[in-house]
Amino acid sequence: MGFALACALLAGNADASVTIAGTRVVYPMDQREVTVKLNNDSKDPSLVQVWMDDGDSNAKPGDIRVPFVITPPIFRMDAQKSQTLRVIYSGSALPADRESLFWLNVLDIPPKAKEAADANSLKFAFRTRIKVFVRPQKLAGTPEDAPGRLSWKVVPAEDGKGQALSVSNPTPYHVSFSEVNVDSGGQTFKNENGGMVAPLATAVLPVPQMNGVQSGAKVRFTAISDFGAPLPGDATVGQ
Repeated sequence: MGFALACALLAGNADASVTIAGTRVVYPMDQREVTVKLNNDSKDPSLVQVWMDDGDSNAKPGDIRVPFVITPPIFRMDAQKSQTLRVIYSGSALPADRESLFWLNVLDIPPKAKEAADANSLKFAFRTRIKVFVRPQKLAGTPEDAPGRLSWKVVPAEDGKGQALSVSNPTPYHVSFSEVNVDSGGQTFKNENGGMVAPLATAVLPVPQMNGVQSGAKVRFTAISDFGAPLPGDATVGQ
């Protein structure tokens, strides 16, 4: 699998031919495997490599140790065709009281130019990387209710300039955001890059330009469901 990092990589799938059906994968821990569908929307075939990591996006695929096997790991996808991946959990110990997070990587390597007109063109390999939430059985509550149980407060920004939002998650589910806004004193401060808070943990979300916000301000956020749908919510900033 070493050839993956020898390619010119561009993260994301804006121009990728091979796309993943879905924006995230939920893996119930009691299932032996789940499937993920890929589509090649291009008129050309692609060589595809897939692997999982545990959070280090720069780790070499051959050096990563995760409790999953993906089949097939390397394959050719013909134009306008689909491929189903099997993601198989090995059964290695993971926490039973909260979700665990891994990442699915799909590397799309386009064919070399054959025609003279394309001989001098530069083609890139595109990597798409999405979250895989491994969910134990019988967790308390539901993932849809988790955003409403978060608590928020204003803290100094980590770069020492202005303020940021601290969000605490008492639930066993990850909560991801597409955006987070703070309404205070007639102003709205926006974080349009989103973020995520892990189960039973606290995260600090940067909010550009925010300053002078006190407790009692309003947080308006859009969380993301298991199916990639928006879950709007709001809360009051506490002490």
